[in-house]
Amino acid sequence: MAQVPQTFLDALAVRTWCGLALRALGSAREEIDAINVYPVADGDTGTNLYLTVESAATAVEAVFTGHEPPGGGPCLADVLGAMAHGALIGARGNSGTILAQLLRGMAQALTAPGAGDAPHTDGAGLRLALRRAADAAREAVAHPVEGTVLTVASAAADAADAAEGDCGTVALAAYEGARAALAATPGQLAVLGRAGVVDAGGRGLVTVLAALVEALTGDAVPEEARTAPATPLACADDPERTPERTPEHNGEHTGEDGPAYEVIYLLEAGDAAVTRLRERLDALGDSLVVVGGDGLWNVHVHVDDAGAAVEAGVEAGRPYRIRITHFAADDVHTGGRRPPRERAQRAVVAVVPGEGLAGLYAEAGATTVLARPGEPPASGELAQALRRAHAREVVLLPNDAELRHTAAAAAEQARAEGVRVALIPTRSAVQGIAALAVHEPERRFDEDVVQMTSAAGATRYAEVLVAERQSWTTAGICQAGDVLGLIDGDVAVIGPDLTGTAETVLDRMLQAGGELVTLVVGDDAPETVADRLEARVRESYLAVDTVVYRGGRQGSLLLIGVE
Repeated sequence: MAQVPQTFLDALAVRTWCGLALRALGSAREEIDAINVYPVADGDTGTNLYLTVESAATAVEAVFTGHEPPGGGPCLADVLGAMAHGALIGARGNSGTILAQLLRGMAQALTAPGAGDAPHTDGAGLRLALRRAADAAREAVAHPVEGTVLTVASAAADAADAAEGDCGTVALAAYEGARAALAATPGQLAVLGRAGVVDAGGRGLVTVLAALVEALTGDAVPEEARTAPATPLACADDPERTPERTPEHNGEHTGEDGPAYEVIYLLEAGDAAVTRLRERLDALGDSLVVVGGDGLWNVHVHVDDAGAAVEAGVEAGRPYRIRITHFAADDVHTGGRRPPRERAQRAVVAVVPGEGLAGLYAEAGATTVLARPGEPPASGELAQALRRAHAREVVLLPNDAELRHTAAAAAEQARAEGVRVALIPTRSAVQGIAALAVHEPERRFDEDVVQMTSAAGATRYAEVLVAERQSWTTAGICQAGDVLGLIDGDVAVIGPDLTGTAETVLDRMLQAGGELVTLVVGDDAPETVADRLEARVRESYLAVDTVVYRGGRQGSLLLIGVE
């Protein structure tokens, strides 16, 4: 059904734009994934852009739901702010993060002081917004590279600047400028020229701009018009079209020696701390993009040391929703000479409760999903993590009894897409550590799953935390502020202090024997608790070893595993 044309951009037009962009990216997702060769050929740009816009659209719908009649609809500023915030918190991957900043730039321009609660903006306002969007995105990237989505965004803004007329006219000019710039990207970026494709992120932006044109003019841009294939002149075998300034000069990677991990997280921090964080992450890796502001940021970087990237975020402020992806060696850093994309044979996906464990699991080769207290991941997030693992066979470790059904639903989604998934019902991160310790990708899948399941099942688990309120437990009545020791999910000990309670829990667990004690210490636990427990094991339990990990902000003060 055709949209009703309008000469201005208002709240309803933004809502329509989000819906159309989401639908268009859904249709183009696989095509965009297939041409993704830069900065890493991991084949997920279309999916990441779709998930980013999905988050923006959800936020916009929530604003409209909160303004149901008779109170009237939301103003333009409310909807633009929601769109930008939704994209920021839901941004995925390099291109999704940049798109979030483009939307934030538009929102900033159209909600600047003086705009007030204006119900709509005209062509001049849209021109200003597109320019601010392009500039904001370029400022967010540590080392901008031409021939990417940044180039396409700048071209869209340039074309809009030259257009006179209403919002529909400006949007159409921006779209045409972006499409022309997209067609030229293989001549600007050698990795694209070698692969014979246009930039995937730029292709996604052209799709989003086509949706804006349709929202404002009522006319859909034909699907074939959105595709800008590489022309023969844009190929790298034409030396006159090979740029002197290659990505390597911009701090980015296109060869086989690129970083091993993608790290993404949301961060609550001040501007000064983020400035220092940019410098530290820039020294650790590449493809650094930090977007956001006003205390909330989305951080994206490719590094070899995922733990160091997360620790840098902890030093800067409060990171959460941490996602760490291990790039499979066979699937990335192909320098643009991209054969049909092969999946890794086997991967592990794990849900982890804290930043420290996220780094530990990632260094062991697992794809991680961070679960914050009160914010368990949905099945869609787990399904996306299974896709990010990009393997024929995946072992899924939910590490939480309450996630069993959510994980099973995600596994079914992946199986429907042709992935062989084994769900090991780990109920704690320490059981996941035990399973990961015996994981051997060279073994037959069934044998590997049996060994990992056996290791997890042989690990008793406990956690120590502080009671938030008075309540009945299996160990009696606890009061707010009491320290609770849970063994295998049930409250077994109620005590006045952490160390004493933890010692009692550990003693009870070791009564049945054990060879290895694993301690995962949270940020809020006293520095001395690990030392006290290690000393107790040495003094009271011969031939029992202890390992200690820092879990970060993991919800529990302490996790204990006994194998």
